[in-house]
Amino acid sequence: MKTPDLNGIIAATVLPMNEDYSPDLPGLRRYLEWVVGQGVVGVAINVDTGEGPHLSREERRAVLEAAVDAVGGRATVVAGLAATYTAQALELARDARAAGADALLVFPIPAFAGQPLEPEVPYAYHAAIADAVDLPLILFQLQPALGGVIFDDETLARLVDGIESVVAIKEASFDAVKFVRTRDVLRQCRRKVTFLTGNDNFIYESFVLGAEGALIGFAAIATDLQVRMHQAAMAGNYLEAARLWDQLLPLEQAIFAPPVRNYRARLKEGLVMLGVLDRAVVRPPLLPVGQTDRDRIRRALIDLGLLQAAPVGD
Repeated sequence: MKTPDLNGIIAATVLPMNEDYSPDLPGLRRYLEWVVGQGVVGVAINVDTGEGPHLSREERRAVLEAAVDAVGGRATVVAGLAATYTAQALELARDARAAGADALLVFPIPAFAGQPLEPEVPYAYHAAIADAVDLPLILFQLQPALGGVIFDDETLARLVDGIESVVAIKEASFDAVKFVRTRDVLRQCRRKVTFLTGNDNFIYESFVLGAEGALIGFAAIATDLQVRMHQAAMAGNYLEAARLWDQLLPLEQAIFAPPVRNYRARLKEGLVMLGVLDRAVVRPPLLPVGQTDRDRIRRALIDLGLLQAAPVGD
């Protein structure tokens, strides 16, 4: 098993769609060319940002195949593995391997819901995936309000130390205290794995607190600035990293404003404004956003210097 370099920005990319809600694969190729050219170490395909859970099995594979071809080995391709039970997860994992994925981001499943969660449940699930495919696995700790799970210390340590395929964790609790606790548990584990932030609301702070990289939906836009922020933080230049984050924050707040589920449509609106996408279509039951959201996104892009303001009439 080849372990990819995950120490950097991994952009969870959007999926361009046609007016009939079908995946726009030529549009995806153009978009990925734009993202990869900005210095990311990876792209995450078929994750929430890319509406992966809303796609059929056949669509997921077609999207992933197109992405792998477009990236052409220039960045790690992480495939989202979002299933509801073990046998389905194994089928999807084999599909991802056949399509050329370099790693899997293993989403929490409904069986993980509720407390207490016996460590054997998530362990058996991840171990079965590891046995089925020879691909690196990225754990996914996600706040329960978004359908995820916060692993207790015993479970997290067992997943890291007990499954050799586990190479990283995406920590997306959106809680700085839980984030630090997770970091401390990982430092006590026998095996070293990459600590990735998934907290779009405190990306810069995550780097200060010990994250080595980020796997985030916000990196689907303004990607170059986030790559530069990460590079500055890893070099110990926190003043420069903080300056970049201060510039990025209004756009992040516009994209991830309540209700958070609309962030995918908002990302697409921003990318249309930048000329990167042709359409901001999202697949139902997701909804398009209104003019208030568009105006806020446009203003943030203008303030970032990524978009020119419309000329004022005479």
